[in-house]
Amino acid sequence: MTTSDTPVRTIQIPTWTRGTVIMVWAAAAVPMAILAWVVAPLLARTFSGPAALPRALILTLGAGLIWQFALVLIVVRREQGSLRWPVLKKALWLNAPISPRTGKRDNRLWWMIIPLTALLALEEMLPSLPTPVARDAGLFFGSDSGQQFMSGNWVWFVILVVQFIFNTALGEELLFRGLLLPRMGTFGRADWLVNGLLFACYHLHEPWVIPQTFLVDTFAEALPSRRWRSSLIGIAVHSAQTVFFIVIALALVLR
Repeated sequence: MTTSDTPVRTIQIPTWTRGTVIMVWAAAAVPMAILAWVVAPLLARTFSGPAALPRALILTLGAGLIWQFALVLIVVRREQGSLRWPVLKKALWLNAPISPRTGKRDNRLWWMIIPLTALLALEEMLPSLPTPVARDAGLFFGSDSGQQFMSGNWVWFVILVVQFIFNTALGEELLFRGLLLPRMGTFGRADWLVNGLLFACYHLHEPWVIPQTFLVDTFAEALPSRRWRSSLIGIAVHSAQTVFFIVIALALVLR
């Protein structure tokens, strides 16, 4: 009889070809672009007022992020033959950070989340490309129409929270740092750098953020996730940004 630990010991994370990496990247990036630039404007026609397009974008991009979570599960299921938690945990690097010096888990490395989060915050201070107000959540919610829309609007607050969660913990970070990064050995020691580039270019749905995303997220999320073989590092750093936006959204609802 096999024990419950057997599947964990026999899990092998494969090294994908570059073509496979690009195909999985496209499976995430292309739907998001179509949802943002084709589906959202069509859906916006069913709404009224200045918040029509932002509402459509929240719904469509939220659906795209949920698809990324489903994509991760589909790929792991086909690769490992199971979606049990011990399998997911090892296949997606959902473990505590591992010291590259000792090869063992080192909980002291969790403290690195603080400076990495501060590094990620610098992204907001970098010069950015021209951004359409209706397509930028920060600009929209900072506008009078955005604040009026969110005031007392608990339904859309819940929708936003769901989108935020899939944007970090269950969507983008899980796919890029949990699924892609451990399988990008074909890029050699530059795997983390290519991962950061792919993550930046994935933002076809909001291309104005691509330069800052590559310059900051690569070093705040991709590099530490690779160095310490833990996607939870990238998830935690990215989620700090999510917590900030949830607090802002809640403040607008309570106005």
